[in-house]
Amino acid sequence: MNSQVIVLKYSSNILRNNPIKDPHIRNVLVYLPPSYSKSNRKFPVVYLISGFTGFGAMNMNISAYSENIQQRLDRLIRTKKIKEMIVVMPDCFTKYGGSQFVNSAATGKYEDYMIREIVPFIDLNFRTIPKPASRCIIGKSSGGYGAMWLAMRHPDVFGLMVTHSGDTAFEYCYMKDFPDFVVQIGRYGRGHKAVSNFIKTQLNFNQPKPKDFHNILNVIGMSSCYSPNPRRKEYNFDLPFDIYTSEIIPKIWEKWLQFDPVRLVSKYKTNLKKLKMIFVDCGTRDEFNLQAGARIYCDKLRDNGIKFIHQEFNDGHMNIQYRYDTSFSFISEYFSYA
Repeated sequence: MNSQVIVLKYSSNILRNNPIKDPHIRNVLVYLPPSYSKSNRKFPVVYLISGFTGFGAMNMNISAYSENIQQRLDRLIRTKKIKEMIVVMPDCFTKYGGSQFVNSAATGKYEDYMIREIVPFIDLNFRTIPKPASRCIIGKSSGGYGAMWLAMRHPDVFGLMVTHSGDTAFEYCYMKDFPDFVVQIGRYGRGHKAVSNFIKTQLNFNQPKPKDFHNILNVIGMSSCYSPNPRRKEYNFDLPFDIYTSEIIPKIWEKWLQFDPVRLVSKYKTNLKKLKMIFVDCGTRDEFNLQAGARIYCDKLRDNGIKFIHQEFNDGHMNIQYRYDTSFSFISEYFSYA
């Protein structure tokens, strides 16, 4: 028996007419385990969400020296490291690089897209076990952030959560990039017009991209999610710092902090206690200082009496898909199969 990965097209009413005219018809990839086609039983579901500039289909990339997600899951099932499960890989990419899986007036309502459309769509079309104890949300980097955000706000949907190197403790992972952004964006003009010019001229397939492309895009992407402003004339979000001096603008920075998981544990304590499993890990050499955020986040969980699993490993931020071997084994152990 072989596994299958099915590619479905989903036409979203929620993403239709989104603010930046991104497609509302998206691919949703669904991994069906080997015995799915040979049985009538139901399976628990993992929602695997992507990091910044990523989308579901990228999990299927073929490489000479590393496994794609289908190969990895097949091996883990074959060697009995995990039980069989369905794995769903949605597309929440935006023109600005990503959605952070939040509702934003600058990009669209991606939290609602996940909760109100994708999860019910999967339950309707596949033999799932449609309850929180049989659903996990997992991601790495911005996907790890999305897992934290969606699980703590929707424990009635996701009963298990895994965050690999997820964005948290924003002053450590984001703020260091702001002075560099001010210098780098100057290549595209002056002031806010430079940001507008970057969006108009660089968000395309033209290659090669400048070395500073990702840093600029990351600041733009996060601003579009955390501090949207449809009334701004140059673009539809606010930067949390002065575009000339890079000085923090407290009123806007505070909007960002309202999305920071380390600052939300107490607010969502009751919801987090409902989760059957919380798994947090990060490399000790993470280039975005996310190991600090993971440690602070886990301290906040501990202080609020919330159970969790925290692991660290000797690596950085990139190419750490091998950590799925560990997290999927925990998911398999904690899942409800009935």
